[in-house]
Amino acid sequence: MPSLKAMYTTIAVDAFPERLTLDFGEQKLVYRKRTWTLEGEKKGLRYGENPDQPAALYELISGGLTLGGITFRGPGQGLVSALTEEHMIQAGKHPGKTNLTDVDNAVTILQYLTKKPAALIMKHNNPCGAAWSEKGVGEALSRAFWCDRIAAFGGAVVVNRPFDLAAAALVDTAYFEVVAAPSYEPGVIDILKKRKNLRILEIPGLARLEELAAAPFLDIKSLADGGLVLQHSFLNRAREAEDFLPASAATKEGGTVIARRPTPAEAEDLLFAWAVEAGVSSNSVIFAKDGATVAIGTGEQDRVGCVELAVYKAYTKYTDRLAFEATGLSLYELTRKAEQDEASATLLASLQTRCDEAKGGLAGSVMVSDGFFPFRDGVDAALAQGVTAIAQPGGSLRDAEAIEAVNQASPQAAMVFTGQRSFKH
Repeated sequence: MPSLKAMYTTIAVDAFPERLTLDFGEQKLVYRKRTWTLEGEKKGLRYGENPDQPAALYELISGGLTLGGITFRGPGQGLVSALTEEHMIQAGKHPGKTNLTDVDNAVTILQYLTKKPAALIMKHNNPCGAAWSEKGVGEALSRAFWCDRIAAFGGAVVVNRPFDLAAAALVDTAYFEVVAAPSYEPGVIDILKKRKNLRILEIPGLARLEELAAAPFLDIKSLADGGLVLQHSFLNRAREAEDFLPASAATKEGGTVIARRPTPAEAEDLLFAWAVEAGVSSNSVIFAKDGATVAIGTGEQDRVGCVELAVYKAYTKYTDRLAFEATGLSLYELTRKAEQDEASATLLASLQTRCDEAKGGLAGSVMVSDGFFPFRDGVDAALAQGVTAIAQPGGSLRDAEAIEAVNQASPQAAMVFTGQRSFKH
């Protein structure tokens, strides 16, 4: 039997053609398969989502598409699909489909976070931590990392400014699969290359993402029967505080309820979190504070479950951070040690108390939801953790109940509508 480890380093041979053409009536899109010559050998993608799935990456090289008066992104705007050998500073174990789609989904988010240096840590095509900071990408990456140190293991780091020494120092202390940046400051590559399996990608277009945000791309979903669903990609409409809609709704009694507007600081965090929401699998909610995610609840089937999952994660990750900072042990390791060691048990109890007092870091945060609240239970669950402002699409039959929930909070919380849903399946 072959080594099970070997399948993760083997490059799957693909039989996909060198060119791919899509015809839309009189319009045509032409794609070229992307390959690289590395270590004297021509290579395409290492494999698809799993080692036994051959895969290919295609770059749009010619043609254009306009539908319903809307022009889609076209040739010359390539990012991940335009990677060349020059941009692949270090190939590591050679990138596979999941490595590159993690970076690509980071692009989905970063195109709306161009005003400040921003950093994302992607894992399984979702952000596990995100932050932006005027202090630079090193500060942003540190804050993203501590949002969820556990999930960051093996993740992809993507930033929208030159990768600096502070960011490199953090990468040098943990395990990541991919680093992608528009460029790298002097000395950074030397630090990163100490990690031989790390894929180091230079994508100059990450510094010009605002050029993409105004136009959709053609989003193609494949069905199990071989069919296709084509759609316009999601475009974020709430990019300034003024883009949020007042949260107001009619009550059953015939009156109207109106929510408090966010403060400028709350609005800034809501805009940040709503931008991150564009790359999160639905159903989802995001808690954020001071320009960084605190907790991300992804992929739940019910709205209140998203909130409950995110709250649970926040408490766990917060206590893990306290444990790691105090002892160098993970929460799991400290818990195991506490079973046999009284001093460790005492320390663990004190850390859990500190976490409870801070409500897992959620106190004073804001929350966004990618869909409306069908009941007020999700809102109440967030308010119980000290959330001060909420943004959600609006449009529920029970919008009035959700607004009443924030109005009844003490102190009163804010709520605004985004006017659009942000589902991502």
